[in-house]
Amino acid sequence: MSTYKLLSYQINKQARAGVLVGDTVYDVQKVTATAAYATVMGVLAHWAQAKKALAEFERKISTGKSRIQGTPLKKTKLLSPVLYPGDMYCAGANYTDHMQEMARVMNQPPGPNMKELGEKPWHFMKSTRASIVGPGAKVKIPPYSKAMDWEIELVAVIGKVAKNVSVEKALSYVAGYTIADDLSARDMMKRAKIPQSAPFHIDWIGQKCFDGACPVGPWIVPSEQIKNPHNLSLKLWVNDVLMQDSNTSKLIFDTAEQIAALSERVTLYPGDLILTGTPAGVGMGRQLFLKPGDVVKLWIEEIGELTHSMA
Repeated sequence: MSTYKLLSYQINKQARAGVLVGDTVYDVQKVTATAAYATVMGVLAHWAQAKKALAEFERKISTGKSRIQGTPLKKTKLLSPVLYPGDMYCAGANYTDHMQEMARVMNQPPGPNMKELGEKPWHFMKSTRASIVGPGAKVKIPPYSKAMDWEIELVAVIGKVAKNVSVEKALSYVAGYTIADDLSARDMMKRAKIPQSAPFHIDWIGQKCFDGACPVGPWIVPSEQIKNPHNLSLKLWVNDVLMQDSNTSKLIFDTAEQIAALSERVTLYPGDLILTGTPAGVGMGRQLFLKPGDVVKLWIEEIGELTHSMA
């Protein structure tokens, strides 16, 4: 079985698509001799063919049939693996433990979740080019926020056009999975002068779309390499203190259900990102928020580790 990872890396101030085999990064365009694969978005646009070419290259490396030279991973500057997706959809209130946590914060009874109420998954959108940063990024806390929160999320990366797909077939549209920190300015959630009943009461741009609001990485693990995306441990640390510790089995709407529901409303395209929700352990639940100098480390089983800091 293949074990390669798809990533973006920087060389000569340019972003290039790379394939990680073992601990070495190779240029995808070079190893496949395909000009369209210079970027990860180009690879994802032809994912059915590209993944076969990458698996074949890995086989040649492992059997000594390729002499193409790569760069050690530790000497490679990684970027966000997808530069830049067309759209980024983020699931809200989608972990059972997080729903219970937020109910406590708001002094409300836990109550039935959206699925139990017969509702469909609920998503908001984050900006892409402004929000997305990669491994090792220093995210500047916007001057208007004193309540910057963390949220680890499993991310599904779309690999082929999806419209009106069934739940049963939805995961076949996923090229692979990566990790994101859905950073949130909690003190920008609500507009105090606007009535709570008004649709303009919640400020999604201020809360979710500031520059650097979404560290993503370190790479994309092809979906064939993930045994079960709905049974993955995920953890987040702030300055080496464990804050979030859960499992994707606690998703209310799983990844397939989210893709199916989204595809009823919009066409999903290769490179689109779906952030599937965050579990309990966010800062808002304990009124503890990020400050300049903090280091955030995220880990998801079978994917790897993403680290960034706050400035």
